[in-house]
Amino acid sequence: MRLSLLLLLLLPGPPPALGMEDAAFPHPGESSQPPPRACPLRCSCPRDDTVDCDGLDLQVFPDNITRAAQHLSLQNNQLQELPYNELSRLSGLRTLNLHNNLISSEGLPDEAFESLTQLQHISVAQNKFLPRSLRVADLAANQMTEIFPLTFGEKPALRAVYLHNNQLGNTGLPPDAFRGSAAVATLSLSSNRLRYVPPSLPPALERLHLQNNLISKVPRGALSRQTHLRELHLQHNQLTDSGLDATTFSKLHCLEYLDLSHNQLAAVPAGLPHTLAVLHLGRNRIRQVEAARLRGARGLRYLLLQHNPLGAAGLPAGALRPLRDLHTLHLYGNGLDRVPPALPRRLRALVLPHNRVAMLGARDLAATPGLTELNLAYNRLASAHVHPRAFRRLRALRSLDLAGNQLTRLPAGLPAGLHTLRLQRNQLRALEPEPLAGLDQLRDLSLAHNQLRVGDIGPGTWHELQALQVRGGLVLDLSHNQLSFMPPDLPEALEELHLQGNRISYVGPEAFLSTPRLRALFLRANRLHMTSIAPEAFLGLPHLRVVDTAGNPEQVLVRLPPTAPRRPRAEGP
Repeated sequence: MRLSLLLLLLLPGPPPALGMEDAAFPHPGESSQPPPRACPLRCSCPRDDTVDCDGLDLQVFPDNITRAAQHLSLQNNQLQELPYNELSRLSGLRTLNLHNNLISSEGLPDEAFESLTQLQHISVAQNKFLPRSLRVADLAANQMTEIFPLTFGEKPALRAVYLHNNQLGNTGLPPDAFRGSAAVATLSLSSNRLRYVPPSLPPALERLHLQNNLISKVPRGALSRQTHLRELHLQHNQLTDSGLDATTFSKLHCLEYLDLSHNQLAAVPAGLPHTLAVLHLGRNRIRQVEAARLRGARGLRYLLLQHNPLGAAGLPAGALRPLRDLHTLHLYGNGLDRVPPALPRRLRALVLPHNRVAMLGARDLAATPGLTELNLAYNRLASAHVHPRAFRRLRALRSLDLAGNQLTRLPAGLPAGLHTLRLQRNQLRALEPEPLAGLDQLRDLSLAHNQLRVGDIGPGTWHELQALQVRGGLVLDLSHNQLSFMPPDLPEALEELHLQGNRISYVGPEAFLSTPRLRALFLRANRLHMTSIAPEAFLGLPHLRVVDTAGNPEQVLVRLPPTAPRRPRAEGP
């Protein structure tokens, strides 16, 4: 508890003289009053309430301090402890300046400041409050502007220092701030006012957080000694290409994670180490990706390039060829008009939403047969421009997101192993059975926010999903369409059915005969009235847990089967 208190007080920056503005220690010649009778030897007492013992090389706390003292300055001495019996006499102190002494946490009794009930200002900077045995120091969010060498220096056991959310600039970090503390592995300086990466960082660093500063450059050699660094966070700064060079990252032979997102880079940095596994370059100004810049990072697994102005020519064929082990490629909002050619063959996740892709050819995805996730949501795909064989080679595909396009029908040739198919917010006007044939592993089918009517759902459409026997069952989302009554012949594996925001006015007694596993039913915001649901509608549904009918014109009477726990959501409009 003692150390926690001192950490909060430790580093506000060196005070001008902690007499402060209220009744500061007066300058020489400011007062003509004679010194008070009780004044410690060698100290000056220019006023009855002021005692100034600055710079006297005192090794022992002075005695004979008047009880009337309100301002006591003991800075620039060699005090090692504060005796409780002396402090307890000075209950009227308002300011106490202990700046630049040798006081350690052992030199402070637990009750050191308990009697100082009037104390308003205290300075304890440039002392030795942090013991040599300290392992973790957390001084985040304290409005600090300066760090002193003795604070974190000469702490051989220190492993982690957290200084984020302060007001530290480069001038507030002396070159020897961590001298003698070579074991520091985690350093957080995020959300400060640094303008460049500080020199003389601890050599054993493994995690360095510098995000949310004003950093515009990494000086040459600033990271040359941090050969154990594994994580480097530089996002949300002001880095440009001129602020980096080919040697900036080249000596970081253990680096695995590098975040340079939200900067002003126009090109992929040079000299990336081969150990790098994750590279964030989102929200920069990169217009083209060059293969030569990625050749050194041949072990890269995750590359995030979202929200860069790549455009049609930003990813030329072969640009990513050096990245043979690339697992995930994020290209969200890059202005691409087609799937980039010649992608790495081992790619598993391709994320391309919010681009301008308007067509999918038969071989556009042929180079990546191992894809398990493909996200093409919110592009410009129309059914007429999606080739029937566009997805046929993707036998490992488990998740396909085509939401927010201009599709009017389900794509053909969907991989049989799909678990998730998202088609919400398209222009679907018809559902036919053929595209769903063989999708016996489908768990989540979203058709929300389209223009479907019950008559647009072809006979036998749901029969193609009857073989579905996966653990967890099927989630079917038909919300916000134009359905006027319950779709017939729903699949037997259905466990969650979303029909909210349609035009349904009646639920008949046979509506759920084909769905004995149904657990949750959402009928919110339809056209149901008090007796619109037949009393027998839910009798064959022993697993039904939730029926949501809120937001209808009238409160709907819901009768769950006797074996089901009663959790209906039957609210009024």
